[in-house]
Amino acid sequence: MTVQTMFPGKDAELETVAPGLSRRVGAYNDNLMVVEVHFEAGVTAPLHHHMHEQITYVMSGKFEFTVGDETYVVVAGDSLYKQPNIEHGATCLEAGMLLDVFTPHRADFL
Repeated sequence: MTVQTMFPGKDAELETVAPGLSRRVGAYNDNLMVVEVHFEAGVTAPLHHHMHEQITYVMSGKFEFTVGDETYVVVAGDSLYKQPNIEHGATCLEAGMLLDVFTPHRADFL
């Protein structure tokens, strides 16, 4: 079993994924993972899909999310559920941070 039981927090470096987009993997095991995702304003995470269930919690900022055929504008305190294999993506309207929870864990993030 793969396990990281301690979330590294703010002392761990952010991994740059693309210009204006970075992430930090937190605690995880084979069945569950938490990931901080930091966006600069104007950055887009293109439409994509994956086999994982995902819940996104907006920690800060403002985002426009597309999930399937629906579009939502979300702010701090809002959350979104994404079922497995549903097409989804986001545009950051105001710089912010998301907390993504995946099940099972995203092996491609490790």
